[in-house]
Formats: sequence, C-alpha cells, structure tokens
Amino acid sequence: MSRVLIIGAGGVGNVVAKKCAQHNEVFTDIWLASRTVSKCDAIAQEVDKLYGVKISTAPVDADQVPKLVELLNRVKPELVINVALPYQDLTIMDACLECGVHYLDTANYEPEDTAHFEYSWQWAYQDKFREKGLMAVLGCGFDPGVTNIFCAWAQKHLYDSIETIDILDCNAGDHGHPFATNFNPEINIREVTQTVRHWHDGEWIETPAILNDDCVHFTFDYPVAGPRESYMLYHEEMESLVKHIKGLKRIRFWMTFGQPYLTHLKVLENVGITRIDEVEYEGQKIVPIRFLKALLPDPGSLGSNYSGKTVIGCVFKGEKDGVQQQKYIYNICDHAEAYQEVQSQAVSYTTGVPAMIGAMMMLKGIWKGQGVFNVEQLDPDTFMDELNKNGLPWQVIDFEGELPE
Repeated sequence: MSRVLIIGAGGVGNVVAKKCAQHNEVFTDIWLASRTVSKCDAIAQEVDKLYGVKISTAPVDADQVPKLVELLNRVKPELVINVALPYQDLTIMDACLECGVHYLDTANYEPEDTAHFEYSWQWAYQDKFREKGLMAVLGCGFDPGVTNIFCAWAQKHLYDSIETIDILDCNAGDHGHPFATNFNPEINIREVTQTVRHWHDGEWIETPAILNDDCVHFTFDYPVAGPRESYMLYHEEMESLVKHIKGLKRIRFWMTFGQPYLTHLKVLENVGITRIDEVEYEGQKIVPIRFLKALLPDPGSLGSNYSGKTVIGCVFKGEKDGVQQQKYIYNICDHAEAYQEVQSQAVSYTTGVPAMIGAMMMLKGIWKGQGVFNVEQLDPDTFMDELNKNGLPWQVIDFEGELPE
C-alpha cells in the first residue's frame, strides 16, 4: 500500500491527482491538500466520477511548518508530491524531514520577496535528507523535469560527450483571451521578466530580459507548430544540468512568446502592476502582481477553450564513437486532448504527468537513494517508457535545422 499526499490543488494538482488515480495499483491511497479545501473537494468529486477512486482531502497552510507537520502526522504518507507555490518548497521539505517522508517537487524554491530562483537553497538540504535516510527529488515537471530526463537519456544512449544543449519550449496554443498566463501568473511573470542567463565555456553569460529591445531571439521551425519566434530565457534546469552532463560547453533555454503577450506584459511592467513589493492603496498594503493575479483568468480555467499544441524538447550536439552528431528529442501535446482526458490545458498536463511518473518511480523503488537529487542524476529509461504510456510520447530525430551561434 502506497499512500501519497499531493499538496496544491491548482491546474497541476488537478492533473497529478487524476493521473495518480489512473494508477491506483501504485497510488493505493491518495490525499490532496491545499489552503482552499473546496478546490481539493471539487477535484476529488471529479476523480470519483471519472475513475471510481476515492481521494481524501484536507486543508493546509503550506507556509507553516507546524501545520504541515500536523497534517503529515495525521495522513502518514510515504511520499509528498509538492505542486504548491515555489515559495513553499522549504517549509514542505522541513516538514518531510521532521515526519520522515520522501519528497518530490516540480519547481525550485524562490523567496517570496525576491524575483530570483536557484537550487542552492534546496541543495543545502542534501545532508539532512541523507542523514534521515530520505529521498528528495527536485524539478520533476516538464521543464525542468522531462527536459532533464531527455538530457540524461541522450547522455546514456546517444553520446559519449555532449557539447551543446538547446532547450526549446513552444506553446502554439490559443486560449482566446487577450492576455493570460498558462500557470500561476505571479510565478510566470516573475520568471519571464528576469535578466537572462545562459552557460558558455564555464561561466554564466547575462543578456537582457525578454521585454528589452536588445533581448536575444530567433525564429525556430518547430515540428507541427512551424516557425515561431523564440526568446532566450533563464530556466532552472540549466543550473543542475551544467553539473551533471559531462563535457557540456554551452546550454541555452528558448521559449516562444507572441507579440500581443509581450506588448501586454511590457505595458503592465511600465505602469508598475508587475511589482512584487508592497504598495499602499487606500490605507491598505497590497502587492501589485497579486492584484493582477486576481484580475487574470485562472490558468486552470483555460483548458475548455484551448486549441493547438505544445512542442517542448532538446537539441543536442555532441560526439559518439568519434563522430559529431546532432539529435532532437521532443514531445508534442495537444491542449484539447489534455482537456478531454483530465480537464486541463496542455501546460498543466505536461507538468503534472511527469510529477506522477516521478512519484511512481520512487514508490516502485526504481528511483531510490538518500539525499537530494535532480532528475538527470537518476536512471531515465523506465521514466522515458512511462512517458509514452501516459500521454506524453516522445520522438528522437536527426537535427538538420539552424540555431544561433
């Protein structure tokens, strides 16, 4: 019997809960907790209707370690799947340590008051988890997550050494709104407005943020989606991949943005509505970006009218048996098909499915260890097989396209 506790009942939490319910031979007892328990209850009702699987629900304030400990001691899960806010990673990790529970998340920690994310805070838990005999798996969504797995699989099967990696993330979908974000607006906007970094010859190189006229971008011809303008962005998986992919000289991350999205975001930034510090308004303290979040569509509500596809993958250049080769590993996910299966748009789907698979790997003992791990440190083969079985099939082809030097 494997009891799992999912913390977070947003778009990704919905997908994780439903995909776990599809595998109740592994996830024999599922709990779902969030600050707003009514969201958990709604998902639980849908799971019961779709699969005949009962999910237990509970309220929890994931900012408070004592509240988390109280819940963990009551539920006694074998594993916590954290799909709450990145601000809450450390409190949830602390509670798992106190209660002797394994841990998995999809996004690395960032402080609430600073638009900055890196793995150092979570890597600092290495000794704590090892000494407790517990395993913590970080960044098991799609990017980070599947992209890291693609890299590990390429390193194991396709290359003796990998020289360059370009991670390319395209959302060629249409949700019908003038402006909306595909996951938590607060986290999304903090991410895409930061100064860009990429790794080149042993150091991090900074370039302007995507809203700057001097930002780095190019047109890439994506499978199915076709030519799309792709902007260089800093993304967390690069930080761990430079540590674990041998011979790596350069790694970059690219994401597609349409001009209307960039125009809206630039205006919002110019008027200060993307600020993350408090301002005083009519005698009250408010954080502008959180007020914006309240005005924008809930990402979990976008799925019903979403059309088009996401195309996410990695282009590799490296050497095998003395021969240079370039390969492209990618997945295509359809928004409408994701909604038909689990009532979600594809961005949440591509994050939630890998979180379920990673949890499955841990509960089955395929991934095991003591300490803190990024997914590329773990064997990729069974995970890659499960992607094909669980709605995220991948392809590998020879790459003959063009990338910026």
